[in-house]
Amino acid sequence: MRGDDATVVEERLRELDASLRGPRRLKSDLLTEARHGLLDAVDAYREDGLPAAEAQRRAVAEFGSPAQLVPAYQAELTVGALRGLSLRVVGLAVVAFVAGDLTWQGASWSDGPRPPAGYVLLSASVDWIWAVAFVLAATGLLLAGAGRWAPRGGDAVGRAVGTALTGVLALSVLAGAGLFAWSMGLWEAALTWPPMLVGAAVAAAGHLWLGRAARTWLLAVRSTGRSSTPAPAA
Repeated sequence: MRGDDATVVEERLRELDASLRGPRRLKSDLLTEARHGLLDAVDAYREDGLPAAEAQRRAVAEFGSPAQLVPAYQAELTVGALRGLSLRVVGLAVVAFVAGDLTWQGASWSDGPRPPAGYVLLSASVDWIWAVAFVLAATGLLLAGAGRWAPRGGDAVGRAVGTALTGVLALSVLAGAGLFAWSMGLWEAALTWPPMLVGAAVAAAGHLWLGRAARTWLLAVRSTGRSSTPAPAA
């Protein structure tokens, strides 16, 4: 049974879709896997001689209610969201470490007076912030690689790492923007220095890229908390 009469199956899948938050590709894969499993069960019941409507009802009942299914699915999506965010942070951090100094090399002001101590401190803090982000992202990848940690009680560690990572990323935006603005104020030539302008554009695009992944993580972990909260007794 793969035709238009799979309405009960599709309704259950729509309920799951509306309840889940996380990476779109992973969510689509999970729902596709669920659809195939349900339709296979319906086909098996039909082969046993059950009418289409009853075969769907039994397959859906056997599959489980949204309240039973959402916690496990959402936990997997949350792990995937942490994995995606961590991969992006590692990738951008490597680019920042390798190419960061290139924005300054050969600049006309590089041989001038030493910048203020506060500027030097802020510049160093940006490097340290990204170093911390890299370590947190590597930890996130290790946790995600361990599998579905949330159902086994590792969700507190995963949430702590993901939350710390999003906080560090927010701090990196503030520190990076402050450093760039201060640089423009100290050296007017920086306003027309191509490597500086390219670096700023790449950094802005990279942070927007990270921001989307961080938003996905926050939505996923919030949904995980809701789905794991027991329903109040009637």
